[in-house]
Amino acid sequence: MTIRTPTGTAKAGVAGTVRANMPGLLSLALASCLAVTTEMLPVGLLPAIGAGFDVQESSTGLLVSLYAGMVAVLAVPMTIGTRSLPRKPLLLATLAGYVASNAIVALAPSFAVVVGGRMVGGAAHALFFSLCIGYAPRLVDRAHVGRAIALATGGASVGFVLGVPLSTSLGTALGWRSAFAVLAVSSAVTLLMVAKFLPIVDSDVPTPRADSGSGRRSLTAVVSSNALTYVGQYILYTYISVLFLTAGVSDSSIGPVLLICGACGLIGLWFAGRMLDRNPRRTTIVVLSAVLVGVLAVGAGHPSLIAVVIAAALWNGAFGGVPSLYQSAAVRTHATSPEMAGAWVNASSNIGIAAGAAIGAMLLPSVGVSGLPWIAASVIAVGLALAVVARRGFPTAV
Repeated sequence: MTIRTPTGTAKAGVAGTVRANMPGLLSLALASCLAVTTEMLPVGLLPAIGAGFDVQESSTGLLVSLYAGMVAVLAVPMTIGTRSLPRKPLLLATLAGYVASNAIVALAPSFAVVVGGRMVGGAAHALFFSLCIGYAPRLVDRAHVGRAIALATGGASVGFVLGVPLSTSLGTALGWRSAFAVLAVSSAVTLLMVAKFLPIVDSDVPTPRADSGSGRRSLTAVVSSNALTYVGQYILYTYISVLFLTAGVSDSSIGPVLLICGACGLIGLWFAGRMLDRNPRRTTIVVLSAVLVGVLAVGAGHPSLIAVVIAAALWNGAFGGVPSLYQSAAVRTHATSPEMAGAWVNASSNIGIAAGAAIGAMLLPSVGVSGLPWIAASVIAVGLALAVVARRGFPTAV
């Protein structure tokens, strides 16, 4: 495998360190920040979007579910169908999809057009994270895979920290259409940055290892635990703006509170990135346990404002490290190519997002927002238990 750069060709393993490939990894981080901001922006603006089209909050929540459903259905087949195509042009095409999606939503004359715009974004997202997760291991040596993936996809956590809260605050102040318009422009800028700084890599498919059967079982365990964790997360997170409102947070303060919670996610991301190449198993158990404790604390503390904010900071802070856990674990099973491993993680994450948002929408009218944390915690606990049992999928050493 080689990495082609504008100045020549270097073998991975000679320049295959994180430091040597920092510009490319940071450009991927910027793109993953954009991707998550695009996917999750409706979460902070559900009440405003619903009011704009006279649609109930439980229905606008399905904008998240529909988007995630597109990814869940399309991630694997799109990755298979494009596996022989050049990686970088394909990645740039997905970023162009984000530009189109956000522009359509910003200009939508009806809720149906908003849905159409989200479908465009969902199709782009289905391929983007598969490519992103697969790109990082192609830039570095095996010993640096965990850190490289954490950095490249760490922009997703930054999306939660800065992208979603800032866009939510903008949407609250100037209208939700302004938030999507700014995001469309940001998408175009990101496309140009990635085009400039990301190296070109070969789209080779590695030869399966002799223990590929064991690898497939490990990948199945990783993907299943990932899906369950995301279901639990998004049963509650999809309606976090409603949770905060019922706890006494004002409309204008939702963005800043989300910013605080998201900033805590950088701690989880830092911890995961630092420890994943040392002891993946212990890191996984610690991070998932912290997520579970935080969600339980939200349920116990609601509707106390201070208790809910503190618990949400712990919950979302720990979840900042979750994507890197599963992404690196899937790639390290060596059951398939990095892109296909990324596709399965991408698909299962979005199955979880779609299912979680749909389950939350179904239960919200009956149990209320105060009942969602307990249901979410029970599902996350099953995901944690599966990770504990799957020793090969989450080994103690790389």
